[in-house]
Amino acid sequence: MPRSILVLYAHPRPSRSVANRRLKRVAEGIAGVTVVDLYAEYPNHHIDIPREQARVETVDVLIFQHPVYWFSAPSLVKEWIDRVVTYGWALGDREALKGKIYLHAVTTAASHGVFAQEVTGRAALRAQFHPFEAMAGLCGMRYLPPFSLFREVAQDSRTERLDHHAEAYASFLRDLRDEKLDLAQPYRQQMVAS
Repeated sequence: MPRSILVLYAHPRPSRSVANRRLKRVAEGIAGVTVVDLYAEYPNHHIDIPREQARVETVDVLIFQHPVYWFSAPSLVKEWIDRVVTYGWALGDREALKGKIYLHAVTTAASHGVFAQEVTGRAALRAQFHPFEAMAGLCGMRYLPPFSLFREVAQDSRTERLDHHAEAYASFLRDLRDEKLDLAQPYRQQMVAS
């Protein structure tokens, strides 16, 4: 049976985004994937907690799709987690998130090198998302490393790189939905865009 996927799209300035808007359209075009624009639904950050909990309860995979802001997620992502992932629902009595797959699909305005240990004192993009990984582990979720798009200088045009990444994202979502990914093995998903 295919997995159901919920993509929580969180871009505070979507009109300024080329890559995230494109990836959002890709996700919206895949059967079994539901996309919710958090900033459109909650422009004042007043999150409907029962509504969001009900959304998550019906899916197998939870993905936050967003740009990287100061080595983390935009503020509404953290607000969503702080308000929705509660004791008694996510852990404790209910354990509503247990067994679900969880990850972030992110774009960066920086090169892969910005996330190198010599620059940040930490290793790689995954380390920047450690609090989210810890939350997922505490709630019994299966955490996957971020599906990431970095800004790099490369031979291909920006459009070609974005096309390539959009295809990779679509393939990743379909494979995740259809249980074709070996979750015990790391997947290669780092593409480049300028």
